[in-house]
Amino acid sequence: MTNILIIARKEIQEGLRNRWVLATTLLLAALALTLSFLGSAPTGNVGVNRLDVVIVSLSSLTIFLVPLIALLLSHDAIVGETERGTMLLLLSYPIGRSEVIFGKFLGHLAILAFATAIGYGAAAGALTVTGSEIAADSWRAFLSMVASSVLLGAVFLAIGYLTSTLVGERSTAGGIAIGIWLFFVLIYDMALLGGLVAAKGQAVPALALDLLLLANPTDVYRLLNLGSGNAGALSGMGGIAAHSGLTAPVLVAALTLWTIVPLGWATVIFSRREV
Repeated sequence: MTNILIIARKEIQEGLRNRWVLATTLLLAALALTLSFLGSAPTGNVGVNRLDVVIVSLSSLTIFLVPLIALLLSHDAIVGETERGTMLLLLSYPIGRSEVIFGKFLGHLAILAFATAIGYGAAAGALTVTGSEIAADSWRAFLSMVASSVLLGAVFLAIGYLTSTLVGERSTAGGIAIGIWLFFVLIYDMALLGGLVAAKGQAVPALALDLLLLANPTDVYRLLNLGSGNAGALSGMGGIAAHSGLTAPVLVAALTLWTIVPLGWATVIFSRREV
C-alpha cells in the first residue's frame, strides 16, 4: 500500500509540474460558471430552482468533457513511460507491476477529483453568493452529481490504462483514446437512436433497454443524474427512466464495475508484458 501511495504522489506532483491540475480545474470552473449564470438566468421567471438547472447543464458538460480529460490523462500512462525508458527504471525498484498500475490510477483519479470538486463547486458557490434559495434536495442531487462525475472519470481512466497496456506506441494509444471517446460519447447513442427509429414505433422490451443503457457508461451516468427528480423533468430523461428498471444503486454498481474490469484487465496484461 505504501508503494501505491508513493506512485500516486509522484503522479500528482507531475500533474502539478505539468500544469494538468491547474488547467483542468480552471477549465471546469470556467465552463461551470458560464453554464450557471447563462443557463439558469431565465429560471426565476418560471419558478425553477436554479441549482437544478445547473445540475442538468453540468451533467451534460460532464458527459462530453470528463471522459476526454480522463483519457488524455491515462492513455500514455504505461506506454509513454515505456517509450521514454522510465518504466524500466521504475520497475528496477522493489515494486510490483500491479502497484504501478494502481498507484498511477489513484494519482490521476485524485487530480480529476480535485479539478471536478473545485470546478463544479465554484458554480454552486457562485449561486449561493448571489442569494439564490436552494432546497436541501437540490444540494443532495448536486453532491451526487459531483461524486458520480468523478466515478465516470474513473471509468475512462481505467479504459485509458487498458489502452495504454495493449499498444506499443503513444501515438497509437492517443488515436485509440479519441476513438473510444467518440464511440461512447457520440456514436453509440446515435446508433441507438437510429435503431429505435428503425423499429418504427415498436416498443423496446424493458430488459433490452436496460442492457443497452448499461453497455455505455455515459448513458449510465446520464440516467443516474438526469433520470429522476427535478433534473429528470428538465432534461427529458424522466420518460426513459420511467420505462427502465435500473435503480440508483444498480447504476452506481454498473459504473464501479466499468472501472474495475478494465483496470483489472490492464493489470493482468501489464504483468505479462515485457518492458
